[in-house]
Amino acid sequence: MKIVGVLGVALAALSMTVAVTAYGQTDTRVPYKGTAAATVVDGKGDMHVPDDYRTAYQLLGSWAVAADNGPGSNQMHVVYASPGTIAAYRKDGHFPDGTVLVKEVFKSTTQSMTTGTVSSADTLSGWFIMVKDDSGRFPQNKLWGENWGWAWFDATDRRKTTSTDYKKDCLSCHVPAQGSDWIYSRGYPPLH
Repeated sequence: MKIVGVLGVALAALSMTVAVTAYGQTDTRVPYKGTAAATVVDGKGDMHVPDDYRTAYQLLGSWAVAADNGPGSNQMHVVYASPGTIAAYRKDGHFPDGTVLVKEVFKSTTQSMTTGTVSSADTLSGWFIMVKDDSGRFPQNKLWGENWGWAWFDATDRRKTTSTDYKKDCLSCHVPAQGSDWIYSRGYPPLH
């Protein structure tokens, strides 16, 4: 009976040691406490599209990507910023740590209307998410660098990115905007 009791205590102690060791190896802290990013980024730096961005975020603006052939647009991009981003940017010309930018990318449709040839958003292709990171929180995660988290999400799954490396999948489109913190801020009227 004493052997069973001692063995039980030993197993309980071993279980606690394993649990404490495992806990210590996993970052369970909220990486952006008190910011919109806290609901978009987990402890490993994995991101997802916020559920409420159309109602809780601020509209920054939209872009039309011209059609390769003929009149109109091929895509429409509509961009939202987490609450408080516009005021903070206007104050000092910088995106604050924890800023979340959500870009909806739509296939567009073009048609003749009484106002002329008009392109409008049609089918959602997906979302591009950027999260400002001034402190380099996730050096081991290949979606983080240049003071931002970068991720593309297909319209079929707002929780799982298809991006694997921001340098390969995202950065090249933003090189012309490197001087403005990788963001084409001149295209967003609320910032100016």
